[in-house]
Amino acid sequence: MTAPSPSGAQWLISHGDQRAIVVEVGGGLRTYDVGEIPVVAGYVTEQMCAHGRGQVLLPWPNRIRDGRYHLGGADQQLPISEVARHNASHGLVRWVNWELVAQTADSVEVRYRLHPQPGWPWYLDLGLVYRLGPEGLTVRVHAHNPGEEPVPFGFAAHPYVATGGAAPGDVTLTLPAESYLTVDPERLLPVASVPVEGTAYDFRTGGALGAVGLDTAYTDFARDGERWRITVDGVPAGRVEVWGSQELPWAQVFDEKVTLPLDGPYPPGIAIEPMSCPADAFNSGTDLAWIAPGSSWAAEWGITAHLRA
Repeated sequence: MTAPSPSGAQWLISHGDQRAIVVEVGGGLRTYDVGEIPVVAGYVTEQMCAHGRGQVLLPWPNRIRDGRYHLGGADQQLPISEVARHNASHGLVRWVNWELVAQTADSVEVRYRLHPQPGWPWYLDLGLVYRLGPEGLTVRVHAHNPGEEPVPFGFAAHPYVATGGAAPGDVTLTLPAESYLTVDPERLLPVASVPVEGTAYDFRTGGALGAVGLDTAYTDFARDGERWRITVDGVPAGRVEVWGSQELPWAQVFDEKVTLPLDGPYPPGIAIEPMSCPADAFNSGTDLAWIAPGSSWAAEWGITAHLRA
């Protein structure tokens, strides 16, 4: 008898020499490879997802202070999921089972209905479509409000670009953002949005990874058309771009070497997280979306690897 996987069903998609696996638990991205080269730092079938690897963060990304907020005309109290900092962290769908809707050779669609629960009195129908093609991996995110009241909403994805055995000084980050969010160092909650100009957080023209410890939200991006693009160079997959559509005006960048053990069981990487809003948006209102009854919200993000010859 085959033992079950902690991440549930495994849905493989491929295009040419690209392969990706989307999982039932959390609807996340477990692996993405080009040939034998990992593009993302994921986890194996026998492991439970750790450090948010490949997960989707809905209906809010990052942290809510004390799990408390006042929206929809009432005070709400969410369970505290980040106990050490006393915050509600990364939404409500990371550990639920998503339903397979459709699968082809190069795409998979999954969905989940989020029901009312403590601290969250609304319905949302959530959908994800992962697709591999000439551009790499594209992920379309969809949220529909089937209820009778407006619903507050935020989203982020949490992929890690695989850095392999590369030394931090050999990995270059290029991040065309004009502003970043300062945070309270004790609880990592927002303080202020400030310009990157003249700071160690300015990667607009590229900089070595590890020059500053990053667990940082960026915004005010220069865009290529409707997309921003963050580039990580000098990694096993060569040059890797993570991009987000205009509905995702934020990105969190997390260099896991700063806080996680280097000798752990999970491969090293740098998280590039497309986000629709920053931490604690349910309290600040910063870029918080509201989905009207019967209406929907959608966005796209993706990963493109440029392998070296």
